[in-house]
Amino acid sequence: MRKREQTCLDKVRRDYPKFSVTERKIADYILKNPNQIIHSSINQLAEDLDVADSTVFRFCKRIGYKGYQAMKIALASEVVSSMQDIHEDVDSGDAIDTVAAKVFRTNIQSLEETLQIIDEEQLQKAVNILLSARQIHFFGSGGSNTVALDAYHKFIRTGLPVQATVDTHLQLMAASQLNEKDCAMLISHSGSSKDILHILNVLKKNEVKTIAITNFAKSTLSAAVHIPLYTSSGETDFKTEAFSSRIAQLTLIDLLYVNVLMNRGEEGQEALNKMREAIMVKRI
Repeated sequence: MRKREQTCLDKVRRDYPKFSVTERKIADYILKNPNQIIHSSINQLAEDLDVADSTVFRFCKRIGYKGYQAMKIALASEVVSSMQDIHEDVDSGDAIDTVAAKVFRTNIQSLEETLQIIDEEQLQKAVNILLSARQIHFFGSGGSNTVALDAYHKFIRTGLPVQATVDTHLQLMAASQLNEKDCAMLISHSGSSKDILHILNVLKKNEVKTIAITNFAKSTLSAAVHIPLYTSSGETDFKTEAFSSRIAQLTLIDLLYVNVLMNRGEEGQEALNKMREAIMVKRI
């Protein structure tokens, strides 16, 4: 039987006997308040525990993470993965307004949790790569392909050269034509989609700059791309449909689009105006 990979909380419990008094103080807080951690900055946690930021940072390194942000992302995936799926929360006897409230609250929670784990440095790097790319291609498989098409629909307004295709064979063909001057954004809730990983292998051979949007920090996709960006939602990698995570993925795309358009300045505004003028004939 394959051994289960240790989670962040597992690592804290594993190393607890070796911790100093101060480290146990941090460990106790994490074990008792995992949900609070994913909504706190390193400064807030340090202040709450009356320890130095550097002490928290060293603790994260000790249990195997690059820093506080990396630990928080891993912990967020674990916490939300333990939640029940929306369909399990909705009872067959629920009134339509009750179902509506549960569905909306789940999506709102996904957005709030994703906002909390955004790495501003990684986000800025992603924006810079998108701005400097000769060509941008969006890749997604299955449900994630709808997000890739939405990204294409938005980014074409910036005036940057963008592409997206639906067929997996065409995606592989497109990936084979990109090079180190180009950027590819790969979208996968699980980060383990075979189609996306096949595309990633082609992109890596061609030294294409890669950005990923995924829900899992410890996935094959997130470990292999240049810039991983994460969503946080209640679905796990064992669920066949990632409903609320798709809302978070679309919102991350919105965030990247707005930042790119702002950085494009007059060029971006001119491209946007041309697009509006072109589609005006479609309106009555």
